[in-house]
Amino acid sequence: MRARVGAFLHWLFEASLLAKGLFALTETLSGVVLLVLRDGYLVELAQRVTLHELSEDPRDVVANALLHGAQSLSVETQSFYGIYLLSHGGLKLAAIVLLMRGILWAYPAAIALLGAFIAYQLYLWSLHHDPMMLALTALDLLVIALTWREWRVRRGLSFGGR
Repeated sequence: MRARVGAFLHWLFEASLLAKGLFALTETLSGVVLLVLRDGYLVELAQRVTLHELSEDPRDVVANALLHGAQSLSVETQSFYGIYLLSHGGLKLAAIVLLMRGILWAYPAAIALLGAFIAYQLYLWSLHHDPMMLALTALDLLVIALTWREWRVRRGLSFGGR
């Protein structure tokens, strides 16, 4: 029974790495896109996407929010988000690749990195009370627990702390 639980937890660890890796790749690519887009492109794109909907209903909440969001995004803000997404996603992607390769020092490094992300996510939550930050934090805590367990198993230590 214990072996089956261990196998399931190992599978869950690998599945969480895959999910986090796909998300990190998306973040990284989004950051690159934001950094290479020319000024004003997002506004033009939002205008094209919302043109039909706003011509039918000028008070459409979603279309107006999208257009307003694009119009209020300054070049500096776009650059900030580009750099943030590129670095955040890139760091996570590097950590995940190292974990997938089984590099021992990557386990505590990934735990520390995720801990820093959790601290930042909780800071953002304290400012905006966005439930998504709590959901990301819960997922990161799960990944930390799985990473800690996997690290101990790879080092030949029991998870119970004997």
